[in-house]
Amino acid sequence: MRIIVTGAGGMLGYALAPALAQAHQVTGLDIADCDIRDWDAVRNTFRALRPELVAHLAAYTDVDGCELDWRKAEECNAEGARNLAQACRELDATMLYMSTDYVFDGNQEQPYSEEAPANPINAYGRSKLQGERHLQTLLERYFIVRTSWLFGPKGRNFVATILEAARQGNELRVVNDQRGSPTYTRHLASKLCQLLATKQFGVYHITGSGSCSWFEFAQAIVELGGFRGVHVVPISSEQCGRPARRPANSVLENRRISAEGLGLLPHWREGVRIYLEERD
Repeated sequence: MRIIVTGAGGMLGYALAPALAQAHQVTGLDIADCDIRDWDAVRNTFRALRPELVAHLAAYTDVDGCELDWRKAEECNAEGARNLAQACRELDATMLYMSTDYVFDGNQEQPYSEEAPANPINAYGRSKLQGERHLQTLLERYFIVRTSWLFGPKGRNFVATILEAARQGNELRVVNDQRGSPTYTRHLASKLCQLLATKQFGVYHITGSGSCSWFEFAQAIVELGGFRGVHVVPISSEQCGRPARRPANSVLENRRISAEGLGLLPHWREGVRIYLEERD
């Protein structure tokens, strides 16, 4: 199958594009190859490559940056997704769209199912939800996959940031009033390959098993990294003082992936352990 992967040079693309290439003809695209905000560029690129499947990973993921420049967030995350969905519609191609736990407001205590009403509280979440809706309006064959707290080789991520600070012996002040499910990119990429091989279209939640706060995540990274004497201090979101609000609870229930018989991802601590081994 001919597949386009947008954002192929990013953290998830680094894991997914090679995994798909084991069985398919994969073309990776980044902004230098095709600016997804430019309809003419998208249409011309797609007409030349004639993909049967498009895995859309490219996004503006700086949550605080999106809050400070909501228009850029909409152009990249919403309008870009619309351009790709329209191009897929013209070519009768299937589309995978990677979305986020931040489409939810975080007010409920239990994990969010795929059917839970979306109500984003920041510009990033709103722009990603708009992208979801463009797919649902324009396409019949699509996979919308919401994930959370990604980490893995290639690119900036929370695990790498904590490791660097721990090596410097710094005291780590980490938010303790936001909960989610850390997700290792290689585990996610493997599950996405399984999902894309099915015809069970629709909305899915796929995250690492288990949940934690950012503080607990940092504690585990320090522990599994073998750092001794590094002090991790819990703080509130208010003390952190970031421009964008974050949901207090963004744990996702992976109900549908389980119901389809595809199984759950390993526990997030296992992902951290493997990631640390890769870095050594």
